[in-house]
Amino acid sequence: MSTTRFSTWRRLGATVAVAAATALTVAGCSGGGASASGTGQALQIANVAGTTWTCGFNPFNPNDNQLSFGFNYEPLVYVDTLKNSAQTPMLATGAQWSSDYKTLTFTMRDGVKWSDGKPLTAADVVFTFNLLKKYQGLDLNAVWTSGLQSVTQSGSNQVVFQFDKASQPYFYYIADQTPIVPQHIWSTSAVGNPVNFADKTPVGSGPYKVAACTPQNIQYTANPTYWQPGKPAVKTVNYPAYTDNGPANQDLASGKAAWGGQFIPSIDKYYVAKDPANNHYWLAPTTNVSLAFNLKHPITGNVAVRQAIAYAIDRNQVAKVGEDGQQPGANQSGIVSPTFDSWLDKSLTSQYDYTPNQAKAEQLLAQAGYSASKPLKLTVLTVSGYTDWDASLAEIKQELAKVNIDLTVQDLAGDTYNSRIYTGDFDLAYIAETGGPTPYYELRQELYSGNTAPLGQNATTNFMRFSEPAVDKLLNDYASASDAEQHTIVDQLQQVMLTQVPVVPITESVNWFQYSTKSFTGWPSASDPYAMAAPYNIPDNEQVLLHLTPKK
Repeated sequence: MSTTRFSTWRRLGATVAVAAATALTVAGCSGGGASASGTGQALQIANVAGTTWTCGFNPFNPNDNQLSFGFNYEPLVYVDTLKNSAQTPMLATGAQWSSDYKTLTFTMRDGVKWSDGKPLTAADVVFTFNLLKKYQGLDLNAVWTSGLQSVTQSGSNQVVFQFDKASQPYFYYIADQTPIVPQHIWSTSAVGNPVNFADKTPVGSGPYKVAACTPQNIQYTANPTYWQPGKPAVKTVNYPAYTDNGPANQDLASGKAAWGGQFIPSIDKYYVAKDPANNHYWLAPTTNVSLAFNLKHPITGNVAVRQAIAYAIDRNQVAKVGEDGQQPGANQSGIVSPTFDSWLDKSLTSQYDYTPNQAKAEQLLAQAGYSASKPLKLTVLTVSGYTDWDASLAEIKQELAKVNIDLTVQDLAGDTYNSRIYTGDFDLAYIAETGGPTPYYELRQELYSGNTAPLGQNATTNFMRFSEPAVDKLLNDYASASDAEQHTIVDQLQQVMLTQVPVVPITESVNWFQYSTKSFTGWPSASDPYAMAAPYNIPDNEQVLLHLTPKK
């Protein structure tokens, strides 16, 4: 399977905890793909989106951004969350915080052009961020509701971000997670409301242009005006639309596709054994796959019901049955272990012991008015074709049946699934968030009210509609807190997860990544973790593409 940043593609965020650096001065992007003299062999990606392509490439549309951000559009700075948040300058050559962490200044790279040949300037960056301010639906990381006050140009090549308080953690969202778009395109009447802009022929600064798109395949070709000389070495990329894991896995095992990003059952036997010299995988732990509750629902809005479900599910068994043991069972605190063990408050997880407890679940359900004579009926949304999620939910259904909960699993096409979770049209939903360099980022995506919206309107990441002023304050205070204080804040957020149970983390999601070295070299690995390597990770996908070189 795969999930998008906010839903259907498995684009699952970061791992290693580290603060953003205060200065950045290294130029360029280094790595394996250094030559333009490749053989011309096309690279095929196999990643299940659960739907066919709409051929829209709006980098601010969560349905489409994984097809454009990294391919066509670029960030200011790439932050490698697997490598101590190492920073690679991209459109900006440097970034500098003020001593109070309220002012962040980027210096733009000279000589960068948009794919239509026009120059990319500091004015484009200012325009992009002010566009997010004007149209809240574009602000996927809620940077403008987190203390950002202004974005202005200074001199000819600098962009200044002014915050109302210390805001060091937001470097990741601003530098790495925001694609920069051209003012001369996005300010025109042809775009109209940019939230609804399809962006069928994207004009970006990235290494690729869209050569052709059909519902079945997107073909990217190298951008001849790309600012990194000799890159990309891979001149053509094909991205077929897979609606089910089976065909994608078959293409990977056969060697037809070289880059994969989904669950493969019995991966050593089915995939590696087909070509042991060339077929490889690397499954780095990232965030959580969770059962999300609609907190505005009259039933799942009841905390006793949510706690009962959390006690009824054997997460380790779900991981074994649904994910072939390739993902470990999660814990209710939401802290991925062992990746973020230094952040896990084990005294809290011991106090609120969520090991499977059928008697406790039945007791809580009785408090909510449900019993064997009055069973609770609920529906959970998932994505059609995600076979591991289907297997996981089948196991969850069986476990909930033991406590008189009748769970209906509803498989939906990816775009339908997205629409329903964004607007809050669900009882429960199986989801995955993106996370970031510390557990704070995933918790913020789930708990910050700035990431949600009223029912019927699109939420960005807080699909549960969780909203509590005291929790918002904790999340905002984190930005100006010391290291020790940040850990204390995350402890308090863990307590919210343990007591209020807005989601039930089920498995600790890995970064699904399969790759073949038969025709291409330069892939990341555990020994060289230069990017989160799954093709759905943005803008990490760009780093992979820039490192790859076709074999001659």
